[in-house]
Amino acid sequence: MVKYVTRKIIYGLLVMLGVVVVVFFLLQGFGDPSRLIMGQRADAATQENIRKELNLDQPKWKQFLLYMNDVSPVSIHSKADIASKNLQGFFMGGNTKVGVKIPYLRRSYQTKKDVWDVLMEALPGTLLLAIAAMVIATLAGILLGVLAAVKKDTWMDTSAIFASILGISAPSFFTGIIIAYLFGYVWSNYTGLHMTGSWFDIDELTGEKYITLRNLWLPALTLGIRPLAIITQLTRSSMLDVLNQDYIRTAYAKGLSTKVVIWKHALRNALNPVITAITGWFAELLAGAFFVEYIFGWKGIGKITVEALEKLDFPVVMGSVLVSSAFFICINILADLLYGLVDPRVRIQ
Repeated sequence: MVKYVTRKIIYGLLVMLGVVVVVFFLLQGFGDPSRLIMGQRADAATQENIRKELNLDQPKWKQFLLYMNDVSPVSIHSKADIASKNLQGFFMGGNTKVGVKIPYLRRSYQTKKDVWDVLMEALPGTLLLAIAAMVIATLAGILLGVLAAVKKDTWMDTSAIFASILGISAPSFFTGIIIAYLFGYVWSNYTGLHMTGSWFDIDELTGEKYITLRNLWLPALTLGIRPLAIITQLTRSSMLDVLNQDYIRTAYAKGLSTKVVIWKHALRNALNPVITAITGWFAELLAGAFFVEYIFGWKGIGKITVEALEKLDFPVVMGSVLVSSAFFICINILADLLYGLVDPRVRIQ
């Protein structure tokens, strides 16, 4: 188990290294950051000072090494760097210190705030939306998949397959617009929902934030439609395979009820591909939430990233990609560990 987890962590770090390389060099040709910060009328002296402060006067390979040193949890920094960048971690040494720290994602060009702080403020909204969408997709998908398998070749089976095909085919941004218009505008008097809104509201009298989950329903439903369709089809297919196995017939022969056979024996052994879909789609939802958050005005990493792209705020874009990649890797490792818990036949080597 320890060797397996260690191997997965090393593999994940190599993937993150590849992501850093791709993201860094991909965004190099989209404008001069010093001009983006100061505007088109910046004087040459001020622009040169900003370029020096951001290390833009260095060769590309050196800029990349400096960026790697910033985002790496193990890095080397001077005392001045630690103070100016407000690095959080444990350092030791003299003027040049070696330490373990929270990755430094640099500062936003627009707000001048640390990108890490910007993303951590938005992360709860994205996680809440992704978890809500996945809960809806998982519960409804497994239920519909089991029902379709048990009622094979009936109208229930046909309806579940047809609905799942529609769910897979419809793009999230198109579905989001339709759902927002119908439930948040046309039928708003009946649903009590709004087209836009975040996971918190602001009290008009005190100005304080308070949590409200009413705005969660529409974006969560929009985001959960596609994984719901996938989970439905996977559960149906896997259940049909399991229901034809000899041990299922043996369970019926022993006098066990249909309910016990289906939900306790058949479903448990049919869950492996479903777990793969659930964990994989949860990671996908963290990235797929970008446009859904933007459509519904939901404050999360996706909405912030889209706005940063519009303003060419590259540190925020790069930071959001790295954070999303880290979640994707962690969730995949967790999925592999869950296989052995759900299905004893799977052994982690």
